[in-house]
Amino acid sequence: MDIFLQQIINGLVLGSVYALVALGYTMVYGIINLINFAHGEVLMVGALTSWTVIQLLADSGLPGWLKLLISLVAAILVCAALNYAIEKVAYRPLRNAPRLAPLITAMGMSLLLQTLAMIIWKPNYKPYPILLPSEPFNIGGAVINVTQILILVSTVVTLVGLMWVVNRTKLGRAMRATAENPRVAALMGVRPDMVISATFIIGAALAALAGVMYAANYGSVNHTMGFLPGLKAFTAAVFGGIGNLAGAVVGGVLLGLIEAFGAGYIGTLTGGVLGSNYQDIFAFIVLIVVLTVRPQGLLGERVADRA
Repeated sequence: MDIFLQQIINGLVLGSVYALVALGYTMVYGIINLINFAHGEVLMVGALTSWTVIQLLADSGLPGWLKLLISLVAAILVCAALNYAIEKVAYRPLRNAPRLAPLITAMGMSLLLQTLAMIIWKPNYKPYPILLPSEPFNIGGAVINVTQILILVSTVVTLVGLMWVVNRTKLGRAMRATAENPRVAALMGVRPDMVISATFIIGAALAALAGVMYAANYGSVNHTMGFLPGLKAFTAAVFGGIGNLAGAVVGGVLLGLIEAFGAGYIGTLTGGVLGSNYQDIFAFIVLIVVLTVRPQGLLGERVADRA
């Protein structure tokens, strides 16, 4: 029972990180029908920026939580500027091009960001310092620490905040109008370019938050760290129903739970043939099954077809 509860906690924490990244994927897709495959690299840039700021503050005497907060703000600012530039330079000129062109551009941007990060921060793994109390809390025999609790709370608060922005604010109405039909929205006074840029900036902030939380939880950063989380978050977005904010969170959490339980019990189920190092296969098994059985995802796609 202890192992079962521990895997639930591990799955919820991991799934919360996937959910934060998946929200960025699903927001961009909902507005302009683009899968931004460079989104995982934005997570990586956020984590490395946070690590750099923490190194600069190492001898400042500030408490750990304040260093983490300052580094998070810096990561959000850098990632927001980066995603804004990516949208303006790489995606905007291709907005009316055949869908394959922006898709290939997104893949190219992903590789470009990885290479630039390798040049700037070097290819070696860097230990991410422990800034929050590491003493675990016992829950029914399982353990959870402050960082993991922070990840869970951040995901819940982020989803609630995003739902409020999309459903209750002027920007949210503009987003929904642009998603429905950008040309008609422009005739009604909405500025689609501004809405799309704002969507990329919000997605970048979510990726930066996920990157910092991921680094704080796993304790290391490097230039390739965003690839797998980004790919799995895309799987989570498809799983939950891409274009649906609640679906992105549900898909992320469920994918994290599937991966955690798979890693915990795959050795027993296969008689020791496969070990926990095969946990990455579960995300892609889920993707194949979902695309085969229910392509629209668990909660369906709420984005209207373009006229």
